[in-house]
Amino acid sequence: MTTIIRTLVVAIALSVTGLHAQDFQGVATYKTHRDIDIKMDSTQVNDEMHAKMVEMMKKQFQKTYHLAFNREASTYQQEEELSKPQVGGGDYQIVVMGNGGGDDVLYKNTKENRYAELRDTFGKLFLIKDEIEPIEWKLESETKFIGEYQCFKATYTKMVEKPRVVVSTNDEEEESDLDKEPEMEERTVTAWYAPQIPINNGPDNYQGLPGLILEVHDGKLTIICSKIVLNPEEKVEIAEPTKGKEVSQEEYEKIMEKKAKEMQERYRPRKGQRDGESFSITIGG
Repeated sequence: MTTIIRTLVVAIALSVTGLHAQDFQGVATYKTHRDIDIKMDSTQVNDEMHAKMVEMMKKQFQKTYHLAFNREASTYQQEEELSKPQVGGGDYQIVVMGNGGGDDVLYKNTKENRYAELRDTFGKLFLIKDEIEPIEWKLESETKFIGEYQCFKATYTKMVEKPRVVVSTNDEEEESDLDKEPEMEERTVTAWYAPQIPINNGPDNYQGLPGLILEVHDGKLTIICSKIVLNPEEKVEIAEPTKGKEVSQEEYEKIMEKKAKEMQERYRPRKGQRDGESFSITIGG
């Protein structure tokens, strides 16, 4: 471990010298995707339709983000894109809850240890303000190159809710996992960071390593950096969002939980659907 830390110190020192530490800034582009598990009644849905549903769901989670950063702060925002097709059809529909994109932006100030996140949730703007939670990273000895950057591996463990299954059937008595108390499990998160880019930041809510995080594997979620521009000619603008209803992270999660229950009731199957019609989606992770 001493050898690793010494190597990091040397790499960071060289990077600071070569990257004009006084006005260091840049933009990193990330691609994200999430594995999806959909199980459907084979008597009602053929293999071709099942494959189409899985592919459409995957596309819902394939996004491109830009991280604009300097030594102290950053903004993380989804790239503008055309509206993706709605998943579902006929007598079924899949509702995906999550970031709406567009105006959504995550601002982090690692020097002041705080963040401000603007989210458009069901047409209402929320401004989530809270402290950055410390991550107890474990620096590993493994290395690899991502593009031209030598990256070091880091891991940490956290407790998360087990993936939940949403079940849709013609039986009004059947419950989905959303009706039950969530179960917890331990998960190991893996990140790859580049000491050559000497900032303790990264995509989304991942930060706290001696170098920019270029790749993350967190359960079914994968985030990979595809492009980095350091010290571009045009100054990088990093503006903290100010609009939206101000709430804490805990308050926002309670609002989302309430909305999830409302959506579950809204789309709960009713009498009159075809006998045997059913499907389930594993979410979370």
